[in-house]
Amino acid sequence: MLAKLALNSLIDRKGSVMLSLMAMTVSVFVLLGVEHIRHQTKENFSSSVSGVDLIVGARTGSLNLLLYSVFRIGNPTNNIRWDTYKDISNSEKVKWAIPISLGDSHKGYRVLGTTKSYFQHFSYGKKNPLAFSDGQEFDQVFDVVLGSEVAKKLGYTLGDRVALAHGIAKTSFSVHDDRPFTVVGILKATGTPVDQTLHVSLQGIEAIHIDWQHGVKVSKGKLTQSDLEQAELQPKSITAFMLGLNSKIATFQVQRTINKYTPEPVVAILPGVALSELWGMISILENTLLLVSALIFIAACLGVSAMLLASMRERRREIQLLRIIGAPPYILFLLIQLEALLITLLSFFLGAGLLAGSLAVLRDYLVSNYGLHIEINLLSDNSLYLVAALLAASTIVATIPSFSGYRKARTISY
Repeated sequence: MLAKLALNSLIDRKGSVMLSLMAMTVSVFVLLGVEHIRHQTKENFSSSVSGVDLIVGARTGSLNLLLYSVFRIGNPTNNIRWDTYKDISNSEKVKWAIPISLGDSHKGYRVLGTTKSYFQHFSYGKKNPLAFSDGQEFDQVFDVVLGSEVAKKLGYTLGDRVALAHGIAKTSFSVHDDRPFTVVGILKATGTPVDQTLHVSLQGIEAIHIDWQHGVKVSKGKLTQSDLEQAELQPKSITAFMLGLNSKIATFQVQRTINKYTPEPVVAILPGVALSELWGMISILENTLLLVSALIFIAACLGVSAMLLASMRERRREIQLLRIIGAPPYILFLLIQLEALLITLLSFFLGAGLLAGSLAVLRDYLVSNYGLHIEINLLSDNSLYLVAALLAASTIVATIPSFSGYRKARTISY
């Protein structure tokens, strides 16, 4: 009965209520959007690699090594000699190793040179292995395996020919078009940078650079593609490599050994520790965004409170009628509180719907430009806590007009 009365009262004052509802909806959209994208971004980063104990690269900061080796962001400071990789990976404490060679691209997508161990040991999320939606892993020198997003956006299928470009710019004038690769496999979507990557063998990387120096082709290649497929192409260097160890207990010992490696300056990092460092760096930005969003919501709540308070003069007759039929003063208090809660709840559903619609429209854009897979589903523990916080804030702010209504009701006798 009280809820119906509150709803009819809001409809009767639909003009001012609509303005308050719009302001509240925008504030909920911003607050929920910041929280959801922050949570999804963390999940995207955290799920990009799993089961990897150490990542080894040239001496640099741990965060830089993590970003370019896992997330394809930035550039390495230097390469690692192949002999260094073989020496470390052949240790009895190492279970498996995945070499990584970066530096080429195709239409803005990164190219990753590696070995078949990448498809056998690399995992993401909760140790989910890579799987193929079509085809198989590379077997020949000029085979290429595409990430799901690359195949989808560029419209490639099995058997298509792909020419790689030197460098990572979207537009390149140094294209290895004389030695194209053939698409032999397409990976299933992972929601990680793997989806935006082209995977070739280390021998393929060597083959296309065999007559190149410092990013420039120095001579016309006398070797044909068939000759290169039969040649023994030994890589001289790689960008980084990932290690899986036989025992987790030995992780810190192996890390110290690699960091003290004398033949070449290299560094080994723990992916989880480097991610924690990343979250620590951006926590200030996260908290600032949340604070601004919360302030916007509080401002909208104050707007609703001001609207309800201003309506007290208009509602004098309504208060008189309620008192005449025997409604006690506290009913007015509860009625105004209920009106504020109804506005907040409706604003939440409208804001959540607007956010879900926006994410559905911008989903492909976020994936292709930022590599972020943002889920449209907004139902989570965080969203439930947020609803509770919004209702609590709305209740507190609505206390002022509610108490004003209570006082007015007490001055009016039956």
